[in-house]
Amino acid sequence: MTTHFDSIQSKFDRLRKNKLFELLVIAVIIFSALMIGVKTFEIPSWLHTGLSVLDWAVTIFFLVEISIRFIGEPRKRDFFKNGWNLFDTFVVTLSLIPVGNNDMALIARLVRVFRVLRMVSIIPELRMLINSLLKALPQLGYVLLMMFVIFYIYAAVGTTVFGSINRELWGDIAISLLTLFRVMTFEDWTDVMYETMAVHGWSWMYFLSFICLTAFAFLNMVIGIVVNVIEQENKEADAAEHAGEPTIADVHRELLALKAQLTEQQRSR
Repeated sequence: MTTHFDSIQSKFDRLRKNKLFELLVIAVIIFSALMIGVKTFEIPSWLHTGLSVLDWAVTIFFLVEISIRFIGEPRKRDFFKNGWNLFDTFVVTLSLIPVGNNDMALIARLVRVFRVLRMVSIIPELRMLINSLLKALPQLGYVLLMMFVIFYIYAAVGTTVFGSINRELWGDIAISLLTLFRVMTFEDWTDVMYETMAVHGWSWMYFLSFICLTAFAFLNMVIGIVVNVIEQENKEADAAEHAGEPTIADVHRELLALKAQLTEQQRSR
């Protein structure tokens, strides 16, 4: 009995690592996303019924796929140690909630939207990108904290100086923060600046200094941190992939040792 189960486990292990199987899963995920998009339009009742049947077929496919991955895992405990496996299992399990008119219908529809995120757990490059972003969060936290300090200072100054010019943009510090976010994203920021310059001609320095600090300096720091973490992840992945293979330094040491042995043999003759 154990030998038969081991045979099934090895077959499922080969199946889950098969590239064609991975491409099939990706194709079904994309098809599921397209079905969600189609349901947002006004469609005939017969098409809505057909999409509901296809939705259940996709759910059953995902249930079979996650079962294959679980059975194909040599050590079942390791399956639940992987956060992506837990995420996939959670999404697939909640997808079993029927979409009806009850209170759980909204949750069921939202879960079906999040099934698109399963593509991240299937494609290794996307997993590496998400892992890099998570590892960059501690470093990004200090940059974002400093950015918030700059935002708060400029918002306080803007409310104090420009509050009497336009209450809708500078009425209080919360509204000023939203206005500064608009300025940072360059959304008609010149209109805001020209309005204040009509009263305070020096206000252009306020806006230009804020843009240089936030849109240029801090955002470039964020991009630099993320790129640096991604490069480290790629190096670690390459090192793990080529683990055990001889490096140039190893080959150089072996050549030196061989040269020393040949020299000793020549001297002994």
